[in-house]
This record gives sequence, structure tokens and C-alpha cells, in this order.
Amino acid sequence: MKIFKLSFEKSVGAVIFRQEDGKRKYLLLHYPSGHWDFVKGHVEKDETEEETMRREILEEAGIAKVEMIRGFKDRSKFFYRAKQLEKEKRLKNGDAINVFKRVVYYLAEVEQGEIRISFEHIDFGWFDYEQAYKKITYKNSRDILERADKFLS
Repeated sequence: MKIFKLSFEKSVGAVIFRQEDGKRKYLLLHYPSGHWDFVKGHVEKDETEEETMRREILEEAGIAKVEMIRGFKDRSKFFYRAKQLEKEKRLKNGDAINVFKRVVYYLAEVEQGEIRISFEHIDFGWFDYEQAYKKITYKNSRDILERADKFLS
């Protein structure tokens, strides 16, 4: 009988938007694996969800000034199997390569349009709702964008 080892991870992300010429634009990041998604990252020890969100926005997009929109909080969950460098790192650390991940998303408004992406990404873009909806790779993230946009409307 084969034992299925599983890791649990919690991350926090943000649906980031700004106003440009009276229109709402959403920030999406392009990940090396090919998908487009929101800013997100692991919660570090003793960090609140809001602290994680702000740190990840700074690390992944270079944005320090963020206004968190109160009243919006959404979640997604998914399973994945680590590949390539992440798989090697997990195996070296004795961690499972099968991961159950839960991501909590907040809504954040920024004024800054200039982005400084981290080494974790290969590109970014500011998109209106329709463009962002089409660009986002995974259905659970498209659903979060849809709920965030409705919340703002």
C-alpha cells in the first residue's frame, strides 16, 4: 500500500486595482509556469493575514502604499503537485510534494501604476475587468475577480 503524503499551506493574496482615466484596472502577474493570477504568498510565522497581504504586495509588485477595502474577503482552495525547483526543494526539506493550499483574498486599491515585479514573475499587466477575466488562467481566480468587481460596483 502506497502512503499519500500531503502538505497543507495557507497563503494570502490581493485583488489589486487602481483607477485610470475613470476606469478600474486590475493587476495580474504572469508566473513562470505560464499562468496569470493575483499577488499572493505564504503566511509567515506570527503574521496576520493583512500583514501577509501587504508584505506580498510589496515583495511581488513593489507597491508600498495600499488601501485595503474593508468588507471583502474571499477564499479559494486547491490541490497541486510540486514540480521542478519547488519539488526539489520540498524533497530536500522532507516536505510532501502533494499540496493542499488555501488562499484568502482581500481587495486592495493602489494609486501606483508602476510595478517592480519580483524574481517569481515574468510579466505583469493592468487590465479592465473583461480583459482580466479572460487573462486569468484558473476558474477559482476568475470567480474571485467576478465577486470583487461586483463588490466594488
